[in-house]
Amino acid sequence: MTHAWLLPEYIEDILPPYARQAEMLRRRLLDLLDGYGYELVCPPMIEYLESLLTGAAGDLDLKTFKMVDGLSGRMMGLRADITPQAARIDAHLLNRQGVTRLCYAGPVLHARPEGLAGSREPYQLGAELFGHAGLEADREILQLLVAALAATGLPEVRISLGHVGLFRALSAAAGVSAEVERPLFRALRAKDAPTLAQLTEGLAGHWRAAFLRLPELYGDVSVLAAARAELPDLPGVVRALDDLEALLAVDGGRGLAVDLSDLRGFGYHTGAVFAAYVGGQAQSVALGGRYDNTGAVFGRSRPATGFSLDLRRILNSLPEPAARPGILAPLGGDAALAGRVAELRAAGERVVTEFPGQAGTGADLGCDRKLVREAGAWTIIPL
Repeated sequence: MTHAWLLPEYIEDILPPYARQAEMLRRRLLDLLDGYGYELVCPPMIEYLESLLTGAAGDLDLKTFKMVDGLSGRMMGLRADITPQAARIDAHLLNRQGVTRLCYAGPVLHARPEGLAGSREPYQLGAELFGHAGLEADREILQLLVAALAATGLPEVRISLGHVGLFRALSAAAGVSAEVERPLFRALRAKDAPTLAQLTEGLAGHWRAAFLRLPELYGDVSVLAAARAELPDLPGVVRALDDLEALLAVDGGRGLAVDLSDLRGFGYHTGAVFAAYVGGQAQSVALGGRYDNTGAVFGRSRPATGFSLDLRRILNSLPEPAARPGILAPLGGDAALAGRVAELRAAGERVVTEFPGQAGTGADLGCDRKLVREAGAWTIIPL
C-alpha cells in the first residue's frame, strides 16, 4: 500500500498559521524593496538549462533538477536560484543603459539540501542592482539587507563580510594553479587548517603565511588593521580592505563583522560578499555580494550586486505565530447581517460563516468572538 500523503525528503508543506506568516512577511519585504525603487519581476520556474547555468552560475549545476523538454527536445532545468534569471532580464529583456533595480520572490528547487536541517524548496526573496560598479551600490544593497532583516523581526542577527577580490589578488600574486585555486577557496571557507596547510605547501613562505592567516582574521573593524599590517601590500588586497572598511560603517556597524575567509561563489562573486546568521545557527538566512559580468552570456556584461533571503529559514528562526482570531457569523439572508459582515471584513476583520449542523465549535474555526442580534442590531460578543 502506497502512502499517497507522504512528501519527498526535505520537501514540506507550510501549514497555518505559518503560511499566513510567510505571506505577510513576503508582502512586507516586497513593500520595503519597492520603497527603495526595486521593481518586481516574476521569472518562470523552468528554463532551458544553458540559461540557468551560464557563466558564473555554473556553480549551481549540482543543485539543479534537469529534464528533457517534450516540445523542443532540449534540456531544461528547474531554477535553483533566481539571481541568474534577474541578470537575464536586465541584460536581454529590459536592456536599460543606466542603473536597474529588480526584486523577486518565489520558490526555488534544489536537487539536494544544504545541510541536514535544510529544505530542497527554499523560498527566495531578493534584490539585485545592475549597472553600477562603485562601492555606493554595494552600500545600498547592504543597507537594504540590514533593513530587510530588521523588518523580519529576527533576533540576534549578525552579518559577516568577506571579499573575494582579496582572495583573487593573493592567489594571482602567489601563482596558485587553476587546479589548486578552487579547493583552496573551499578550504578557506571551511576554515580547514590541515587542508590549507597541504594545499599551500608548495608556495613561497610569505604567500603561504598569508593564506594560513586568513581564517584567523575575523571580528570587528580592528581586524582590518591587523590585515593591513600582516598581509602582502598588493593593490587588490588594499582595495578589498578599503571596501570592507567602508561597508562596516553601514548602519553604524551594528551587527556587522568581517571574516576574511568567509567566501562563497567561486567563479561567481567578484567583490564584497556577505552572509547573515541568526543566533547560534550555522546556516545563513541570507547571502549576497557583488557578481559582475554575469549578464555577458546574454549579450551585456553588466556590473551587479545583490542579496537573497530564504524565507523558510527565516520562519524557522521566528517565534511560533499566533493564529489570527476571527468572528463567527450565522448564515442568513438578513440584509443588516450581510451589511455588518461586509463592514467588518472591510475593516480587516476575519469573519467566518457558521453552516447549519456543522461539526465543531467556533474555536475550531479559529474564532474567539461571534455576531449576535441584540436589541435589533448585530453585535460582537466573546465566545
